[in-house]
Amino acid sequence: MRIARTIEELRDALEPLHGVSTVGLVPTMGAFHEGHLSLFRAARAECDTVVVSLFVNPAQFHEERDFAQYPRDETRDAELAERAGVDLVFVPTSEEMYPPGYQTWVEVAELSRGLEGAFRPGHFRAVATVCLKLFNLVRPKRAYFGQKDAQQAAVLKRMVSDLHLTLELRVLPTVRDPDGVALSSRNVLLSPRERAAARALPRALRTRNLEAARSLLGELEVDYLEIADFDPPVLAAAVRLGKTRLIDNVPLMEEET
Repeated sequence: MRIARTIEELRDALEPLHGVSTVGLVPTMGAFHEGHLSLFRAARAECDTVVVSLFVNPAQFHEERDFAQYPRDETRDAELAERAGVDLVFVPTSEEMYPPGYQTWVEVAELSRGLEGAFRPGHFRAVATVCLKLFNLVRPKRAYFGQKDAQQAAVLKRMVSDLHLTLELRVLPTVRDPDGVALSSRNVLLSPRERAAARALPRALRTRNLEAARSLLGELEVDYLEIADFDPPVLAAAVRLGKTRLIDNVPLMEEET
């Protein structure tokens, strides 16, 4: 597995592959867990070359504290990526992605409003911008994302469609712990008591009913609980446990198994 830290190194590594190899891209912010690994494995099964980006994007964070506390362990991430069959990891600095004088941003207007957009101003503008930059740099045939970030997937699908990008977005099911809690890099920040309380979130969403879900979330600090008309529609929620904020959703057209 190769590691590229600059755009020049990334382009040099990928240039011989274009036109002769199907490239899959998994954009990430690191702190890999089984959810990430499921995306790596899907890309490995469907593509000749698998590229993973590892970039904690400062523009996506509304609060400096959240950015500072985001888990980081590049050595561990690189080992997990290599074991999963990843061919190339792109690990740029903030200065590499946003050099001095940078001023170009991509905004998906309607889908970026509400839900996460209401609580994290500018978040989806940053997501769309960094993903478009990665799509342009890597030029993948397919890019892989998780269903847990349903609004992000909806925003990126619209960007791909509106800008006529020639790639396929693959959105794979949320990976959960045995107790139903969706895997998240932020779960490590939860205290044991908070981790136990987090189980109420998937239990509530599994009802696929707003009123029933509200009753099950009654003891948690809820930012929102709404039906979102994405493709597919989802029942989505964000809750706060201490200083940690968790999001989750359940597709409404999916049968419980």
